[in-house]
Amino acid sequence: MATPRSPFLLLLGLALVALTAPALLRADGGGEEARKTYIFRVDHGAKPSVFPTHAHWYASAAFASAAPGAAPLQPLHVYGTVFHGFSASMPASRAEELRRHPAVLAAFEDRVRPLHTTRSPQFMGLRARLGLWSLADYGSDVIVGVLDTGVWPERRSLSDRNLPPVPARWRGGCDAGPGFPASSCNRKLVGARFFSQGHGAHFGAAAVASNGSVEFMSPRDADGHGSHTATTAAGSVAYDASMEGYASGVAKGVAPKARVAAYKVCWKGAGCMDSDILAGFDRAVADGVDVISVSIGGGSGVTAPFYLDPIAIGAYGAVSRGVFVATSAGNEGPTSMSVTNLAPWLATVGAGTIDRNFPAEIVLGDGRRLSGVSLYSGKPLANSSLPLYYPGRTGGLSASLCMENSIDPSLVKGKIVVCDRGSSPRVAKGMVVKEAGGAAMVLTNGEANGEGLVGDAHVLPACAVGEKEGDAVKAYAANASNPTATISFGGTVVGVKPAPVVASFSARGPNGLVPEILKPDFIAPGVNILAAWTGATGPTGLEGDTRRTEFNILSGTSMACPHASGAAALLMSAHPGWSPAAIRSALMTTAIVTDNRGGPVGDEAEPGRGATPFDYGAGHITMGKALDPGLVYDAGEDDYVAFMCSIGYEPNAIEVVTHKPVTCPAAAATSRANGGSPSGSDLNYPSISVVLRGGNQSRTVTRTVTNVGAQASATYTARVQMASTGAGVTVSVKPQKLVFSPGAKKQSFAVTVTAPSAPAAAAPVYGFLVWSDGGGHDVRSPIVVTWLQPM
Repeated sequence: MATPRSPFLLLLGLALVALTAPALLRADGGGEEARKTYIFRVDHGAKPSVFPTHAHWYASAAFASAAPGAAPLQPLHVYGTVFHGFSASMPASRAEELRRHPAVLAAFEDRVRPLHTTRSPQFMGLRARLGLWSLADYGSDVIVGVLDTGVWPERRSLSDRNLPPVPARWRGGCDAGPGFPASSCNRKLVGARFFSQGHGAHFGAAAVASNGSVEFMSPRDADGHGSHTATTAAGSVAYDASMEGYASGVAKGVAPKARVAAYKVCWKGAGCMDSDILAGFDRAVADGVDVISVSIGGGSGVTAPFYLDPIAIGAYGAVSRGVFVATSAGNEGPTSMSVTNLAPWLATVGAGTIDRNFPAEIVLGDGRRLSGVSLYSGKPLANSSLPLYYPGRTGGLSASLCMENSIDPSLVKGKIVVCDRGSSPRVAKGMVVKEAGGAAMVLTNGEANGEGLVGDAHVLPACAVGEKEGDAVKAYAANASNPTATISFGGTVVGVKPAPVVASFSARGPNGLVPEILKPDFIAPGVNILAAWTGATGPTGLEGDTRRTEFNILSGTSMACPHASGAAALLMSAHPGWSPAAIRSALMTTAIVTDNRGGPVGDEAEPGRGATPFDYGAGHITMGKALDPGLVYDAGEDDYVAFMCSIGYEPNAIEVVTHKPVTCPAAAATSRANGGSPSGSDLNYPSISVVLRGGNQSRTVTRTVTNVGAQASATYTARVQMASTGAGVTVSVKPQKLVFSPGAKKQSFAVTVTAPSAPAAAAPVYGFLVWSDGGGHDVRSPIVVTWLQPM
């Protein structure tokens, strides 16, 4: 873990930081210097009193005087709520000069982040007129802010029918723009804003319309992702919903009466700029949202320290003001250490399956039947059997992947074409096959995706199959003298077992930045989720797809994240005094680790293998017990500051995140000076991740729990459940019993992990700590023990 050195401003030149963060303040060299967008963290209290606002100061000649002769700045965004500073476009040399301004605490280059792209509320244990839905009035007094691609306001899922007036505390507004009059907002969609300055500076002012796609310089959603995530979290009840007949029924969000505030920070085909994301956080908190849902991430392997991560910084500013922040874990699974959004003050959500599927079947000419999935809804194949062709047999890698212009129309016309998954969107491969004259497609997984399947609304008859079935199809196509096949479609099937299963694409731990913080925190429904869709594009999102649907079915941790956001909205409504950490704790300690067959939750990437806390965190969230978790692990600003001190951050670096001067305890500074290993294991987190380093084969961590149960007087007893193959690891808890009373609502305990020696290349050891009161409360925390091998 990188430890910044004083003075803090010099850290921006360190090579290590340059490897773990966006490219920092460098000249391009040669000719006229290119302009880039930079985000500057400024000392809020350094503004001279002569300037009425910080915006006036940043744009003044006085602020620009740090660079002699330079023209005043033209900020793109001015931040003043979750972050103090501004973003602006300039040459790298000018940014380097501004970095030396006495009021500038940090600066980093803007970058593009990707989006991480019904029955699911019931699968989470929510029931009409019962339990949490009833007690929380379906979340009607909570406002969920969604940072995404905007919304399509006319959808029934955003209807305000039967909703009471907007909460009086709401301070937000409705930004008008092309195709989006201010009247688009209502008692459901209470706010809508858009942020394009960072996008325009990076891609060019005309980039919104230059890629040939429909886009709107307004909060209107041209992509579909934002409409889907917003209505997954808080969509109103919509009857007779389906995606062209699939998943038909009643569509509703997890918190169906919660209000939605949309912050368009992402643009179709262009991703999301850090500077716009930070502006979205800043505005959402100022507007008064209660929950922020962010299905955006840095991609696999992005481990910038928290003080250089705008999502972590923005989320901290929100959480410190009582706003719950949920983020998606990423779609780079099942690769180890692929999880993103790692800060301990936000909830990181992985994806699991639900008990609904959309089966399809391939029947080969030799009679074999291979199972797959599909959301194709057009005309079935006209012939009972068609020639089967695999372009990869003779056409090379690009042809095997069915990339654009890679397959010969004369070879595929009228045939079922086999395409390997990867390198291009799944639905785009179908369009390539269709445009080349193919009659249908079989999409085959490779080793990277294993047996994990998601349905797609393809533009031609198509079926996705796992790696084993895919190998069988390709072997048959290669070896049969006259290979033929057909595809049949099975519609919608519910009651599927086993479920949940960790989705193969869901990003996995361990945490690549601070391994003592287990990420993801939990999983939620993220496979084949039905929710509202844009009217600007078809269900595939492809330019050539002329279909239009009110709803669409998507998969990704982007879909899992808003399930957690909606769940948090319900808990916040039921328990308005709970902190964001307490809400996350309730979701984690009541999560399930068994499926609907009663067995352990499995891993879609490796059927038959039980998933681990690195795959699902604390488990799959379920709302039946989250309403009354018994005990919670709470945390606040002081805890997070102490955590950042403990992992080796200097006070000036921490101030970039907290916006307040901090002082690290002398013990932490002394430990670092003496070469001690940074550790965040004592943060009061609901999971326990212990890293044994070098010869130190025993470690003790402490936790504090708060009794939030109905009974102020209660006694909880500890129970440790470790995996049978534990490499001799023992876990002890002291005290074994926690006694609560009206005057003692908090109790602390210590967990000691001991191993006999440092095994070579030891596999992680997993288990659970459960505190039980004998009256229905089982407060479960995952335990993970890993070894850090000496360098």
